[in-house]
Amino acid sequence: MTAATPTKTKPEKTKYEAIIGLETHCQLSTETKIFSSSSTLFGAEPNTNIDPVCMGLPGTLPVLNQKVLEYAVKAGLALNCQIAPYSKFDRKQYFYPDLPKNYQISQYDLPIAEHGWLEIEILDGNGNPIRKKIGVTRLHMEEDAGKLVHGGSAGEASRNETRLSGSTFSLVDYNRAGVPLVEIVSEPDLRSGQEAAEYAQELRRIVRYLGVSDGNMQEGSLRCDVNISVRPIGTEKFGTKVEIKNMNSFSAIQKAIEYEIERQTTAIEAGERIIQETRLWEEGAQRTISMRVKEGSSDYRYFPEPDLGPIEVSPAQLEDWQSQLPELPAVKRHRYESTLGLSPYDARILTDDRAVAEYFEATVAAGSSPKLAANWIMSDISAHLNKEGLPITQLPLTPDSLAEMIKLIENNTISNKIGKDILPELLIHGGSAKALVEKKGLVQVSDPQVIEAAIAQVIDSFPSELEKYRSGKKSLLGFFVGQVMKATGGKADPKLTNQMLQKKLDG
Repeated sequence: MTAATPTKTKPEKTKYEAIIGLETHCQLSTETKIFSSSSTLFGAEPNTNIDPVCMGLPGTLPVLNQKVLEYAVKAGLALNCQIAPYSKFDRKQYFYPDLPKNYQISQYDLPIAEHGWLEIEILDGNGNPIRKKIGVTRLHMEEDAGKLVHGGSAGEASRNETRLSGSTFSLVDYNRAGVPLVEIVSEPDLRSGQEAAEYAQELRRIVRYLGVSDGNMQEGSLRCDVNISVRPIGTEKFGTKVEIKNMNSFSAIQKAIEYEIERQTTAIEAGERIIQETRLWEEGAQRTISMRVKEGSSDYRYFPEPDLGPIEVSPAQLEDWQSQLPELPAVKRHRYESTLGLSPYDARILTDDRAVAEYFEATVAAGSSPKLAANWIMSDISAHLNKEGLPITQLPLTPDSLAEMIKLIENNTISNKIGKDILPELLIHGGSAKALVEKKGLVQVSDPQVIEAAIAQVIDSFPSELEKYRSGKKSLLGFFVGQVMKATGGKADPKLTNQMLQKKLDG
C-alpha cells in the first residue's frame, strides 16, 4: 500500500503588536518662569520676556518658583503617582543655540513623582466603554529652552525638531527659555495609535481640570514625543525603539503611530534592521522621516544641580494640596453613568471640559432632568458657543434659567418647539425663561376644546388630504399635525394633538 503524500500547509504569517509609550512636555500656567521673575506670557515680542537668570549670565543664581512645585505635585497626585518626600534638580548637558547656559536644569534620578497611572476610555462600535489603565513611569520638573526660527519666514522649529536644509541664517527667541515644564513619561502600555491619542487627550483633560496648564498644543503648551517598536505577538523581548517628534495634534499622534507600525512591520518582514533613531512626522506627506540617531542618557552627562538645594515635601503640605484637587474626568464619567444614568457617550462629551461639566451639574442641581440637560447643552447650546467662539463661562443663559426652561417643557407649560424658539433670545440676552414665555404669550395650549376646534378647522380646510388619508395614506398624519400647530401658533400640546387628531381622522 502506498503511503499518502503529506499535505504541505502554508506557514501562517507572523502577526505583530506595537509597544508604545509617550513622553509629554506640559507647560505649567504660572505667571513667571521656573527660576526667575520673567513673564511666561505667550505671544510677546521676541526676546522681551527675558532676564539674566534665564539668559545664563555669569553670577546669576536660580530660585525655584513655589507655584511650579505646587502644580507639579498636584499633577502627580492626579496621576495617582507616589510623591517623593525628597527630590532634587540635575544639570542635563548639551549644546544648542536656544539653550543659553549650555545645560538644562531638569530632574534625573530623583524626580518629584513616580509610579502612577491614568485611565483611558474608548467607545466600541456599540457605544460601550473599553477602559484601560496606562502606567505613568515618572513626572519631573524642568525648564524649557528657547525657540529657533530658521531662514526667516522659511519655517520654524524648536530645539531638537526640524532643521531646515538650505537655511541661510537662524534667529533665536529666548522668551520660552526658563518657562516651567513637567515631563510625564508613560509606561509602554499603549498598543495602538487610537490608545495613544486617547491617552494624550486624557492627560490634557486632567491638567486643564487642575488648572495647572492650558494644554494648548497649537501654542506648544502640550508637546508629545512617541516611542514605538513592534514585536511578534507572544514574544517578551521589545523590538528596537524609534522616537517620533513634532506631534502637534492628537490626530497626528494617531496617524504617525499607524504609519510607523506599518513601516516597521514591512521592514522586519523584508529582513531589514530597525535602527534606534529619532524621526519626524510630516503632516503634508503623512509619513515619518529620519532625523538623527538617538542619544542615550550618558550623552547628557547628568550631575546634581549645585545651585539649587534638595526639595522636601512635608506630609502636611502634601495633604493640603491633595485636598485642593477637583473631581477628575474619569471619576466624573463613572458618576454620570452610574448615578445620573447618562450614556458613556454623553458622559465623555460633558466631562471633556471642566467648565461645561460644572454648567451641566449646576443645571441638574437647579432641578433639571440630567438627560434633558445633557441634550440641550450638547446640541443647541454647544452649536451656539462654537458659532460665537465663546466659552460656556461667558454664556448669558445661566444654568438656573436653562433648568427653568426644561421644567416648563417637562410640565407641559410649553412645547419642545417653543423651547427651541425662545432659546436663541435666552442665549444672547439671558434672563428668565418663564418670564419670556409669559411676555410672548407662548404658554402651551392643553385645553381639549381649543385643540378640537383647531382640528375641525384644519380638516375642513383640506378635504382632499383627508380623503387620501382615509384611503390609506397614513403618512399625512404629520401634515395635519403641522397644520394644527400652525393654526395655534405652535402652542398646542403636541402629544394631546396627535391623540385627538388621529382619533378624529380615523373616525
